[in-house]
Parts: sequence; structure tokens; C-alpha cells
Amino acid sequence: MNKEIRTILVGSDSVGETADAVARAAIRQFEGQEVRLERWAHIKNEDEIRQLMERAAALGGMVIYTLVLPELREMIRQESARLGVCAVDVMGPAMEGFIRTFDSAPTQRAAMPHRMDRAYFNRVEAIEFTVKSDDGQHVSGWSQADLMLLGVSRTSKTPLGIYLAHKGIKVANYPLVPEVKVPEELFRMPAERLVGLTMNPEKLIMIRIERLKSMGLPFDVSYASPDRVSEELELAGKLFRKLGCLVVDVTNRAIEETAGIILDARKQLLPLT
Repeated sequence: MNKEIRTILVGSDSVGETADAVARAAIRQFEGQEVRLERWAHIKNEDEIRQLMERAAALGGMVIYTLVLPELREMIRQESARLGVCAVDVMGPAMEGFIRTFDSAPTQRAAMPHRMDRAYFNRVEAIEFTVKSDDGQHVSGWSQADLMLLGVSRTSKTPLGIYLAHKGIKVANYPLVPEVKVPEELFRMPAERLVGLTMNPEKLIMIRIERLKSMGLPFDVSYASPDRVSEELELAGKLFRKLGCLVVDVTNRAIEETAGIILDARKQLLPLT
């Protein structure tokens, strides 16, 4: 029996990235539900609002939207009531709260470009550094890293580093392999800048098997064997204790969740932009 596919329409007067991200975050909380997103970007007038809402009504879906102009937000509220379609305003409540709290008026300009300010260039610099320092590279630059991620293979070091880099954080990462001696430079780094990533061994075995399958390789090699995985995790744990670093278990955690744990633990240290 096929599951019913539900639809969320993402409406925005810009490209819709913010509303899209909120919609995806909400979907992840409902396992087993098949949901597709339909993005309506660059909405400019009331006719487009009507078309969006009528489309949602026809599909039996809901709308998540970000609209800057108050008249368009009001129009979508009216259409929501008329058609009986659930419409969730992502931007409006935050803007209204800002106005009430700080007695300030918004620009009411949609699709405002990213400012080429210092924060922007910090993010670019952080991303370039993180890419250059991936997988144990650029050892001479480790002293410039805001964070060093340590972990055995397939513990999400690279995607986590890139995610943090987009927040202006320079991240290096080093893969732990029993047969390879850890560089001395690692022991010269402040412990508060080191983060060890670990994972449940059964989960790690499954991830490694899937990785081998995707590469067309046999999955009964030592890389994915229980003995090998246990050995790697045990040696990694010993190193983490020796370094005195923060350790985060990434088992079944999304990249955003792991990043949140690190940011909370190191918020006084990291240059967030």
C-alpha cells in the first residue's frame, strides 16, 4: 500500500531558502511521512498569492512562507481563511517582535543581497581554510584553526567542518587511523580547540558497509569489521582522554545538532558571524 504523499508549498518574495530550511527541519520531526516541497519564489503581487493558496488547497497541502511586505502577508492570511489552508508565517512574527521591542521600522525590501561586510569576508576565509585543512592537510596552518575535529573514518568530520565554516569558524580535521602516528602539532593545540567525534560501533559498521557498497567494493573487508571498528574507536577514545578534549557522540545526530552541541560548549571561544 502506497503512503500518501503530502505537500508543503514554500512561498517567498525572495528565493525561499529560509522558509525551505524551516520546512525541512519540521519534516525531519515526522519520520515515516512522505512529504514533498514545492517552492514558489519571488512572489511580487496578490495574484501570485491567490495562485499559491489555491494550489495548496487543490493539493490538500500547507504553506510555509516568508514575505516582507505587510500587504502580502495580510493577503495570505485572508486566503488562508477563505480556502481553509494552513499557512505558517516564518518571518512576520519575528519582524513584529523586533518592531515592538526596539521601536524600529523594517526596510520592507525583499531579496536584500548579502552585504559585502567584514562578516561576509570572514565566512569566505573560514570556508577556504576549512577546505584546505580537510582530512589532515595543511598541518602548518593548524595553529590558525578555531577548531580541530578528530575522529575515525565516517564520523562526519568533513560535512560538520563545512557547516561550521559557513558560520565563520576556521575548522581543520584529522582522521584517526591506528597505523598512522598522530602529528606532534596536534598536542601543541589548546585542548579547548579540540573536538573528538565518536559513534556507536554498530552504527559505524553500517555506515562503512554502505560506503563500500556505494563504491562497488566488497563489504566484508576489515574496514567494516566489528573488530577493526572497535579497535579504532577504543584508540580514538584513549587519544581524546589524553588530549583532554570535548567529545561528542554523533550517533544518529544531524550535522546541525552536533554543531549546536559544539557551539554551546565553545560559545565563548568561537568567532561567530
